[in-house]
Amino acid sequence: MLSAITGNGWALLGAALAATLAGCGSAWGVGLAGQAASGVVTEDPSKFAKVLVIQLLPGTQGIYGLLVAFVTLSRFGLLGGGGTELSVETGLMVLAACLPIAIVGLISAYHQGKTAVAAIGVVAKKPDQFGKAMLFPAMVETYAILALLISILAVTSIPV
Repeated sequence: MLSAITGNGWALLGAALAATLAGCGSAWGVGLAGQAASGVVTEDPSKFAKVLVIQLLPGTQGIYGLLVAFVTLSRFGLLGGGGTELSVETGLMVLAACLPIAIVGLISAYHQGKTAVAAIGVVAKKPDQFGKAMLFPAMVETYAILALLISILAVTSIPV
Protein backbone atom coordinates (compact mmCIF):
# COMPACT_ATOMS: atom_id res chain seq x y z
CA MET A 1 0.00 0.00 0.00
CA LEU A 2 2.72 2.51 0.96
CA SER A 3 4.63 1.63 -2.21
CA ALA A 4 1.74 3.09 -4.22
CA ILE A 5 2.34 6.58 -2.81
CA THR A 6 4.26 8.77 -5.25
CA GLY A 7 6.95 11.27 -4.38
CA ASN A 8 4.45 14.09 -4.86
CA GLY A 9 2.09 12.29 -2.48
CA TRP A 10 4.75 12.17 0.24
CA ALA A 11 5.58 15.85 -0.32
CA LEU A 12 1.89 16.79 -0.11
CA LEU A 13 1.59 14.79 3.10
CA GLY A 14 4.51 16.73 4.57
CA ALA A 15 2.96 20.08 3.64
CA ALA A 16 -0.42 18.97 4.97
CA LEU A 17 1.06 17.81 8.28
CA ALA A 18 2.98 21.07 8.70
CA ALA A 19 -0.16 23.16 8.28
CA THR A 20 -2.56 20.80 10.06
CA LEU A 21 -0.62 19.82 13.17
CA ALA A 22 0.78 23.30 13.82
CA GLY A 23 -2.68 24.75 13.17
CA CYS A 24 -4.31 22.29 15.57
CA GLY A 25 -1.76 23.18 18.23
CA SER A 26 -2.48 26.88 17.74
CA ALA A 27 -6.23 26.36 17.95
CA TRP A 28 -5.75 24.37 21.14
CA GLY A 29 -3.39 26.91 22.72
CA VAL A 30 -5.41 29.97 21.72
CA GLY A 31 -8.54 28.24 22.99
CA LEU A 32 -7.01 27.55 26.39
CA ALA A 33 -5.79 31.12 26.71
CA GLY A 34 -9.12 32.46 25.47
CA GLN A 35 -10.98 30.67 28.23
CA ALA A 36 -8.75 32.31 30.84
CA ALA A 37 -8.95 35.69 29.12
CA SER A 38 -12.75 35.55 29.04
CA GLY A 39 -12.87 35.09 32.79
CA VAL A 40 -10.58 38.05 33.37
CA VAL A 41 -12.54 40.33 31.03
CA THR A 42 -15.78 39.35 32.76
CA GLU A 43 -14.37 40.68 36.03
CA ASP A 44 -12.50 43.69 34.60
CA PRO A 45 -13.22 44.72 30.96
CA SER A 46 -10.37 47.27 31.06
CA LYS A 47 -7.86 44.37 30.84
CA PHE A 48 -9.22 43.23 27.47
CA ALA A 49 -6.34 44.51 25.31
CA LYS A 50 -3.64 43.06 27.55
CA VAL A 51 -5.15 39.60 27.82
CA LEU A 52 -5.99 39.55 24.09
CA VAL A 53 -2.33 40.08 23.20
CA ILE A 54 -1.32 37.20 25.46
CA GLN A 55 -4.10 34.99 24.10
CA LEU A 56 -2.87 35.47 20.53
CA LEU A 57 0.69 34.25 21.20
CA PRO A 58 -0.02 30.51 20.62
CA GLY A 59 -1.50 31.38 17.22
CA THR A 60 1.88 31.92 15.62
CA GLN A 61 2.66 28.21 15.30
CA GLY A 62 -0.27 27.80 12.93
CA ILE A 63 1.11 30.64 10.82
CA TYR A 64 4.54 29.00 10.81
CA GLY A 65 3.07 25.67 9.70
CA LEU A 66 1.12 27.37 6.93
CA LEU A 67 4.27 29.19 5.81
CA VAL A 68 6.23 25.93 5.58
CA ALA A 69 3.35 24.34 3.66
CA PHE A 70 3.30 27.21 1.13
CA VAL A 71 7.10 27.18 0.75
CA THR A 72 6.97 23.41 0.20
CA LEU A 73 4.12 23.53 -2.31
CA SER A 74 5.64 26.37 -4.33
CA ARG A 75 9.22 25.01 -4.18
CA PHE A 76 8.22 21.73 -5.78
CA GLY A 77 5.61 23.09 -8.19
CA LEU A 78 2.72 21.48 -6.34
CA LEU A 79 0.81 24.73 -5.88
CA GLY A 80 -1.63 25.07 -8.75
CA GLY A 81 -0.48 21.92 -10.52
CA GLY A 82 1.98 21.59 -13.36
CA GLY A 83 4.85 20.53 -11.11
CA THR A 84 7.34 17.85 -11.98
CA GLU A 85 6.96 14.34 -10.59
CA LEU A 86 9.18 13.93 -7.54
CA SER A 87 10.91 10.65 -6.85
CA VAL A 88 9.72 8.73 -3.81
CA GLU A 89 13.07 9.46 -2.13
CA THR A 90 12.67 13.20 -2.71
CA GLY A 91 9.08 13.10 -1.51
CA LEU A 92 10.14 11.36 1.70
CA MET A 93 12.85 13.98 2.22
CA VAL A 94 10.21 16.69 1.87
CA LEU A 95 7.99 14.90 4.38
CA ALA A 96 10.90 14.67 6.83
CA ALA A 97 11.73 18.36 6.29
CA CYS A 98 8.17 19.36 7.20
CA LEU A 99 8.06 17.31 10.40
CA PRO A 100 9.95 19.72 12.69
CA ILE A 101 7.35 22.49 12.42
CA ALA A 102 4.50 19.96 12.37
CA ILE A 103 5.52 18.27 15.62
CA VAL A 104 7.10 21.18 17.46
CA GLY A 105 4.29 23.48 16.29
CA LEU A 106 1.66 21.18 17.77
CA ILE A 107 3.41 20.64 21.08
CA SER A 108 4.77 24.15 21.61
CA ALA A 109 1.45 25.86 20.81
CA TYR A 110 -0.31 23.72 23.40
CA HIS A 111 2.30 24.47 26.05
CA GLN A 112 2.42 28.11 25.05
CA GLY A 113 -1.34 28.22 25.57
CA LYS A 114 -0.94 26.79 29.06
CA THR A 115 1.79 29.31 29.80
CA ALA A 116 -0.41 32.09 28.40
CA VAL A 117 -3.16 31.02 30.82
CA ALA A 118 -0.73 31.55 33.70
CA ALA A 119 0.40 34.89 32.25
CA ILE A 120 -3.22 36.01 31.98
CA GLY A 121 -3.57 35.15 35.66
CA VAL A 122 -0.65 37.47 36.41
CA VAL A 123 -2.29 40.31 34.45
CA ALA A 124 -5.58 39.68 36.24
CA LYS A 125 -3.98 40.27 39.62
CA LYS A 126 -1.20 42.71 38.70
CA PRO A 127 -1.86 44.50 35.38
CA ASP A 128 1.33 46.54 35.81
CA GLN A 129 3.32 43.29 35.37
CA PHE A 130 2.08 42.77 31.78
CA GLY A 131 5.58 42.98 30.27
CA LYS A 132 6.97 40.36 32.60
CA ALA A 133 3.92 38.14 32.11
CA MET A 134 4.45 38.24 28.31
CA LEU A 135 7.96 36.84 28.65
CA PHE A 136 6.85 33.44 29.90
CA PRO A 137 4.81 32.40 26.84
CA ALA A 138 7.33 34.18 24.59
CA MET A 139 10.03 31.79 25.81
CA VAL A 140 8.04 28.84 24.45
CA GLU A 141 7.90 30.65 21.10
CA THR A 142 11.67 30.25 20.77
CA TYR A 143 11.32 26.56 20.01
CA ALA A 144 8.61 27.11 17.43
CA ILE A 145 10.88 29.61 15.67
CA LEU A 146 13.77 27.11 15.72
CA ALA A 147 11.52 24.43 14.20
CA LEU A 148 10.32 26.90 11.55
CA LEU A 149 13.91 27.70 10.67
CA ILE A 150 14.92 24.04 10.41
CA SER A 151 11.91 23.14 8.26
CA ILE A 152 12.45 26.04 5.85
CA LEU A 153 16.19 25.36 5.58
CA ALA A 154 15.56 21.65 5.03
CA VAL A 155 12.79 22.15 2.44
CA THR A 156 14.78 24.69 0.46
CA SER A 157 17.95 22.56 0.47
CA ILE A 158 16.30 19.52 -1.14
CA PRO A 159 17.33 19.31 -4.80
CA VAL A 160 14.47 19.20 -7.29
